[in-house]
Amino acid sequence: MPRLYIVDRPEPNAFATGRDPDHAAVAVTAGILELMDDRELRGVLAHELSHVKNRDTLIGTIAATIGGAISFLAQMAQFQMLFGGRDDRNGGGGFGALIAIILAPIAALIIQLAVSRGREYGADRSGALLTGDPEGLASALAELDQASKNRPGLLDVFGRRRQVPSGQGRTGGSPAPAPAANPAFANLFIVNPLTGRDISGLFSTHPPIAERIARLRAMNQGVVATRPF
Repeated sequence: MPRLYIVDRPEPNAFATGRDPDHAAVAVTAGILELMDDRELRGVLAHELSHVKNRDTLIGTIAATIGGAISFLAQMAQFQMLFGGRDDRNGGGGFGALIAIILAPIAALIIQLAVSRGREYGADRSGALLTGDPEGLASALAELDQASKNRPGLLDVFGRRRQVPSGQGRTGGSPAPAPAANPAFANLFIVNPLTGRDISGLFSTHPPIAERIARLRAMNQGVVATRPF
């Protein structure tokens, strides 16, 4: 059983972390406990437990490491071009190398984010099979999508802390403490915690919620639970 935590934030969200099932944790915000009924919350927790079972945090870490290595090599090549002199007398190879240096980190980032989106689809499917109730998770995602449009996320697109206005927290009007302002953690959450979500799909950590819901509802035909939840 992973360790369970409640984050004292009004924004409805949840996440799982840990390199393997023996070193894992699942956390939900206070806001999601207030928003969800039992069926929807069961779907959310099954999604997060699937991330643990599928070792998605480890896979994401490996993808990020590979992407970082590619970016580092591209940066080293850039310094070599700037300070190492030119060996290509025609100049064409130098221009091609420059293009590669610029595009390599972008390609690495796109691949890393594509892995993140793929793992979300996988956790949706695994979670639905775990409960035998794809509609429960689909309904939860619809609730989260609507809630994210009605209130600000945990972070804005620049990674700044979101302050909760007085009266919206659970502590009698006092603002809840803000989490660490690091958008690098956005991929951990079941829905994107960033505000300003109108960004290209290629550069998103999460697949479109509408597509996730459509895939889950397509599973309703003949889905069988693999184990009781």
